[in-house]
Amino acid sequence: MVKQVLHKYANQFASKQLILFIDCVICLVAFSIAVFLRFNLEFVYISPVIYKYHLFLVVIVRILSFYLFKSYQGIIRHSSSEDATLLFKAISLGTGILTGLSLISRNDDKLIYFEIPVSILAIDYFICLFMLISSRFVVKITYENLLHGFVREKPVIIYGSGELGLLVKNTLQSDKKFKYQILCFIDDNKSKVHKMIQGIRVLNKEETLKRYFTDGLVFPEVILAIQNLSIQQRLSITEDFLDMGVIIKSVPTANKWLNGELNIRQIQNVKIEDLLEREPIKINNKFVSQFLTNKKILVTGAAGSIGSEIVRQLLNHNPKELLLLDHAESALYDLETELFRLKKKSVEGYLSQIKTEVVDITDEKALRSVVKDFMPQVVFHAAAYKHVPLMEKNPYNAVKVNVFGTRNIANLSTELGVEKFVFISTDKAVNPTNVMGATKRLAEMYVHSLNAQHSNDTRFIITRFGNVLGSNGSVIPVFKKQIEAGGPITVTDKNVIRYFMTIPEACQLVLEAGTMGKGGEIFVFDMGEPVKIIDLAKKMIQLSGLEINKDIEIQFTGLRPGEKLYEELLNTNENTLPTYHPKIMIAKVISSNYEALNSNILHLQAILNTVDNNEIVVKLKEIVPEFISNNSEYEKLDALKESA
Repeated sequence: MVKQVLHKYANQFASKQLILFIDCVICLVAFSIAVFLRFNLEFVYISPVIYKYHLFLVVIVRILSFYLFKSYQGIIRHSSSEDATLLFKAISLGTGILTGLSLISRNDDKLIYFEIPVSILAIDYFICLFMLISSRFVVKITYENLLHGFVREKPVIIYGSGELGLLVKNTLQSDKKFKYQILCFIDDNKSKVHKMIQGIRVLNKEETLKRYFTDGLVFPEVILAIQNLSIQQRLSITEDFLDMGVIIKSVPTANKWLNGELNIRQIQNVKIEDLLEREPIKINNKFVSQFLTNKKILVTGAAGSIGSEIVRQLLNHNPKELLLLDHAESALYDLETELFRLKKKSVEGYLSQIKTEVVDITDEKALRSVVKDFMPQVVFHAAAYKHVPLMEKNPYNAVKVNVFGTRNIANLSTELGVEKFVFISTDKAVNPTNVMGATKRLAEMYVHSLNAQHSNDTRFIITRFGNVLGSNGSVIPVFKKQIEAGGPITVTDKNVIRYFMTIPEACQLVLEAGTMGKGGEIFVFDMGEPVKIIDLAKKMIQLSGLEINKDIEIQFTGLRPGEKLYEELLNTNENTLPTYHPKIMIAKVISSNYEALNSNILHLQAILNTVDNNEIVVKLKEIVPEFISNNSEYEKLDALKESA
């Protein structure tokens, strides 16, 4: 009942007039107490009549000082040290005025009504100041205790007792909606263990686990509040608590705080992306900038996950102009809006010219018109169809976009004398088991063969990498939606493993590879250790504070058409050469003969016009002999090929 009343009037505040009236009453009471104390608790004032005038004078002077400093305009329940300072100034000024009047009137009987004994004013000063300030904080504390008294305490442990840990503690304790019970700090610094910091005990991790995580029905939350925590340390700490079903939260870096202050809403659950991160990859920005600065650059597929991040990173290297192509109108509009905001906030170095065009790269006539008018010096080709199951059902579109779209933009680049053409491929192009991977491999072959032509001045460079965290349609966004919907999480097979890297990380390496490439290289990125998808699903459930197969069920659906258990970055016939960057290697690939390959592609184009998926895949398998279907209706074509 009390809580309901408090919430009902939570947004209603006492009027300024009421606060001023109460302050005046407090001043009257304080002056009366001062008089009684001055005369040893007996009322033997100079004259009761004069006392009445002195009382009136005190109130008038106090009101004037309150008006001057606006001390009555604050919200009492939110009183702070600033409010106490205003009261201090107001009472000090008022007492100063009254003292001055008293001293001036001392030798003049006509001014006896202004002559208040200085001893009374001194006592009144301290009593009045104490009563006014304490009244505000009593109201504040009473309100907060009443409101929090009906809120269940949330037990919390803060991992880290440094400056960030103390800041988190103060932020939690100042929260108005929840009442946090901070059980302890965890710190590995032996000199801090078993000591008290701001009333909170510091323990090491082992003691904390024994004390709070043994027989509790509800474990406390753990907030990571350590600056300069390495990826490996974060991973180790998080997994220790996740295995016990504990909710782990983290604090964003200081540059992400709102208006430079940590907000309670910014302390959020650790994300799966945090656990899949590796130590940041360092790129040679000096060489990349030398290559890209003041260049006219074309990006295809610019509105996609990879294309849009390439655009953002290109902005840091001061290109002369950017031409952004995509056939997805809405996504391109969103990117254009984002870049327009950047231009409005621009400082020296941001682009002055950004052009966006809705163009389908399979439309050779429209593509030629736009690109020829722009005359790019560098091309980043990211446009492609990438979803394996969809392309397995639509070989026509996969070949049309991934093969002939790439052929169109590559041929045009050759014709216009583009300096460098960077083609973004995928690990699914290696020993492909699906149509999508096979089309990307054929595109690789064509681009690679173009580079080997002696008459071609354009340098063609290929980059391969695996799954990108958070890209459109990738596994993590899908799992998040399934968890939000209450499950189940669907995993194709318990043994499926994949390589992961972040979108910015992948795009940094693309720019670095494009810079170092001399032409004809297939750059392969070090993707780190592969991750089992079933482990990924389990961690995402745990990070959401839920229990596996109790709150969220995991279901196995079987491999989708064209999928395989693990991806590869190298063909069985390929080896690698190192580069100056430890995360980038060059795959040793035998280049295809351009004339023979082009003849096969023209034949494929004729078959494409029939829109016969079986015939299209048969020809694809002929051109890309390592393409062997897996878990697909096209496996029968491999069987026919073997029997033949």
